[in-house]
Amino acid sequence: METASPIPLAVLVGIQTPDVDDIAHEASLEELGRLVKTLGYQVVGSVSQKREGTGAALLLGAGKLEELAAITGGSGVVTSMATAPMTKARRRFEKAEEADEPDEPAETSADATRKPEFVIVDHELSPSQIRNLERATGAQVLDRTGVIVEIFHRHANTREAKLQVEMARLKYVAPRLRESASGGGRQQGRGAGESDLSLDRRKIRDRLAEIKTQLEAVQRDSDHRRSTRRDQLRVALVGYTNAGKSSLMRALTGSEVLVQDKLFATLDTTVRILQPETRPRVLVSDTVGFIKQLPHDLVASFRSTLSEALEASLLLFVVDASDPTYEAQLEVSRSVLHEIGADAVPSRLVLNKMDRVDAERRAALMEKHPDAITLSAHNPENVSDLRETIIAFFEAGMVDDVLTLPYAKQNLIGEIYESARVLSEDHDETGRVLTVRGLSGAIARLKRSLAAG
Repeated sequence: METASPIPLAVLVGIQTPDVDDIAHEASLEELGRLVKTLGYQVVGSVSQKREGTGAALLLGAGKLEELAAITGGSGVVTSMATAPMTKARRRFEKAEEADEPDEPAETSADATRKPEFVIVDHELSPSQIRNLERATGAQVLDRTGVIVEIFHRHANTREAKLQVEMARLKYVAPRLRESASGGGRQQGRGAGESDLSLDRRKIRDRLAEIKTQLEAVQRDSDHRRSTRRDQLRVALVGYTNAGKSSLMRALTGSEVLVQDKLFATLDTTVRILQPETRPRVLVSDTVGFIKQLPHDLVASFRSTLSEALEASLLLFVVDASDPTYEAQLEVSRSVLHEIGADAVPSRLVLNKMDRVDAERRAALMEKHPDAITLSAHNPENVSDLRETIIAFFEAGMVDDVLTLPYAKQNLIGEIYESARVLSEDHDETGRVLTVRGLSGAIARLKRSLAAG
């Protein structure tokens, strides 16, 4: 009988710089722990130190480095300038091979004596810092960016998301390729190592060019689909990862959207119809969550995914009101949307998870954000009120008009009912006379269709 593979163990490392207070530092390390859990590892400890910056060759001071090495079983010093041999885990990560979700942890007494295989650092590291820490700790080192890129790699589902993530992943891996590596089929020797390295980097450049071409084709199809929804009412749920967007999406649309208590459970934009259905229809988009220090290449590669937000008529900024760092999370969300030019889209703040907030904090939140929508995605009454707020927003931008549908063009009646709300219907000698309410662009399009020969 086969036993489950032991879950990888990890220790977290954080540097608290002078511009970061204790609450923000602790929240960042806690968030990193949740990222590591999403990656499938178990956090068994953490090491934190106050320093002026994160640029030191070994990141930590000598004392803290010894403390970390004691946890991992390393020497605590950089004992050799030779490149550390790559483990199977490191080769898999750097070569961008498919990685299945890890098995559930096996409950064995051996877990108590195992040393952590991974050191996860809550900052972006240079390739030399990673190598130095690996030599000193004897463990594999990943920085925050590497963890996020790997999570995206594992969770992407659609072809577009997979291509975008692969592009960001290769850009992350390229500068971190080893000059040489034992056990990896490379020839030894400085010149041979450099030759192999150049070959690997050329392969990455070629693959990036290939991905770019494939993405352009996929995005043309996506642009076509979005253009067909141009005159429809569209609201996008945006915000920090795990703020409850998918739960709210499910409640608003009645769809079976994936809901998990994991960071980045949703990577692909989901579009569903607001329920109960309205005329004209309202489309609701659930977008990828944001996170602080989101790798720039991921923001750039997900630009087309986030264009759902750019092209929406209304953005709902969903935040976890029970999180003490929600304001910083909201600022991250707004910053990313500003980067893609979506900050001009009308928006409303939604304070979610209010069922987890006590009366005193609720009062403070309402005083600070008097115009915010407060709710719990699990409260049907709250969700119904939000639905009415969404409808009222779109109603305010609609116009009333009269359309005459000739008897010879009765096949267009479905399109009219799909694109506008029919307030009244009458008949004369030319055809049906419809009083409608809808977006001016949609009504103009209907008039062009009716006037066409």
